[in-house]
Amino acid sequence: MKNIILIAAPSAGKGTEAALLKEEYGIPHISTGDILREKAKEDSQLGRDIKYKIDNGIFVSDDLIIEILKSRIQQEDCNNGYILDGFPRDVKQAEEYKKILDELGKDIGIVLVIDVSLETALKRILGRVVCPKCKKVYNTNTEDIKPKIDGMCDDCKIELVKRSDDSEQTYMSRYNTYIEKTYPLIEYYEKQNIVYHIDGNVSIDYTHNQVKKILGDKND
Repeated sequence: MKNIILIAAPSAGKGTEAALLKEEYGIPHISTGDILREKAKEDSQLGRDIKYKIDNGIFVSDDLIIEILKSRIQQEDCNNGYILDGFPRDVKQAEEYKKILDELGKDIGIVLVIDVSLETALKRILGRVVCPKCKKVYNTNTEDIKPKIDGMCDDCKIELVKRSDDSEQTYMSRYNTYIEKTYPLIEYYEKQNIVYHIDGNVSIDYTHNQVKKILGDKND
């Protein structure tokens, strides 16, 4: 199985698609955002600094992100491939990631770009809720991932929560940063002929079926 980098605007469906791929192909989903949110809960200066940046749509330093990532992809469960969600965010991080891959003798794999309109993404971010225990993501504005019981996790039967950074103001800050920094990243990978674009505006099933076709072609 090839390593996968998922790129998309915030709330375009990276996390949902990564969860489906993890279940179907048995490879780990590495979300730098989830890792940092866990760090932000710690009662330490580092935890408080990370929480402030997350709440205000500010990127955490590259050095910290890269240190976390390098440690994670060396774990045994990554030997047969993994899914990167939230990294790299810009060309500088991509260049540092290549150095790590070269050092570890790992292949970059493929890059999947989920394209979605601002209107669709904003609607999703405002409806997103998460289980604090299993981290499963639901959306009150999207029929196919609404919880069965309003406000409750289907599996854990506990109350769902809204992330502190899932507000319109914070979202627009993150979206503008995405446009500024991540578009050049897509062009960087397109020059390497490893980018595949996917329409993320229709439905979760539609997006996932596009991804499966690409993976089937690339892993045959």
